[in-house]
Parts: sequence; structure tokens; C-alpha cells
Amino acid sequence: MSIRFEKQMKFIYEIDKVKKIIRKTKIFDGSRHENDAEHSWHLAIMALVLNEHSNKVIDVFKVIKMVLIHDMVEIDAGDTIVYDIDKRQKEKEELKCADRIFGLLPDDLRDDFFALWQEFEERTTPEAKFAAAIDRAEPIIQDYYNEGYSWRKHDISKEQVIEVNGYKIEDGLKTLWDHIKSLIDECEKKEYFNIK
Repeated sequence: MSIRFEKQMKFIYEIDKVKKIIRKTKIFDGSRHENDAEHSWHLAIMALVLNEHSNKVIDVFKVIKMVLIHDMVEIDAGDTIVYDIDKRQKEKEELKCADRIFGLLPDDLRDDFFALWQEFEERTTPEAKFAAAIDRAEPIIQDYYNEGYSWRKHDISKEQVIEVNGYKIEDGLKTLWDHIKSLIDECEKKEYFNIK
């Protein structure tokens, strides 16, 4: 067995831990919380289905790679709700984990995965903007179907949802943002938000 193959297998074994990272949102039927692996899979399917609506032409395969690896850093850093104010500590923890997790791979794959993860985080390319859009939209759709479960639990207002997510969704997928806005308005009418 080659050293390269051994490194690849070590990485594959390690990332199984993504399945144990429980997110703050519940799956659409509300029966249980989603894990990071399910979230990443859902985003990959969303990329396949919604890419024609991207604001700009994108490399779908690159987006799929991004969304499949973007939350691997939560193996060490854990999941936090997107509405947390202090993101600096979380960013440090995620960078440290990215170095560790991707460092398990052979150098070429390490560099590729780390670059994709950084691109996703920086959100400057059309692919990263699209990936960020679907990443931010999925939990909103979950809260829509779960009567604002995570918003109520974490005391989140409609204004926070729009402020934290709106520009990131619209920047990559305006059509999706238009749809999400209508869901948010419906959630407000149904009183799924905490009033601030």
C-alpha cells in the first residue's frame, strides 16, 4: 500500500466524524436535528438542481466540492448558529481544524481542499457566492417547515434573518433570495419569529 493511499484512507476515516456534528436546525419534517454530513449532501443536490439560476455562470463541480468540504472544519470547531456575534474565535478554530483535517491528505489534495475551503469562506468567486447562497438558504427553509424552531429557540428576529442571510443569498442566487423572502414574510405572518 502506498503512502499516498494510506493518507487518503486516514482522511476518509477522519471525516466520518462529520456525521456526528449536530446542527441547530431540524430536518424538514421536524423529527430530529440535521447533522453536517446531511447538510452538505443537501447542498450538493441543491447545486445540481439550482445552478441554472445562478447570478453568473458557475462550475457546478467546483461548487459541489466546496459544499461537501465546507463544514469539515466543524469536526474540531463544532457547529455554531450563524447569528452568533463574535465570529473571530470561531474563524481561528476553523482555520486550525482546516490545517489539521486537510493536512491528513497528500500535499496536492491538501492544497486543493484548503484552497476550496478558503474560497468558500472568502466568497469572492461566483462559485463561492453560489455555494454561500444555498448554504444560507437551506436552514431558512428548514425553519419555515419547522415553525421557526431554531429562530424561537435562539431568540432570532426576522430582521436578523434578513440582515445575516439576505445579501449572501442574493449575491449568488437572486431567484432563490426572492423565494426565501416570501417564505420569511409568511413566517412573520405565522409568528415564527421572536419580536425584538
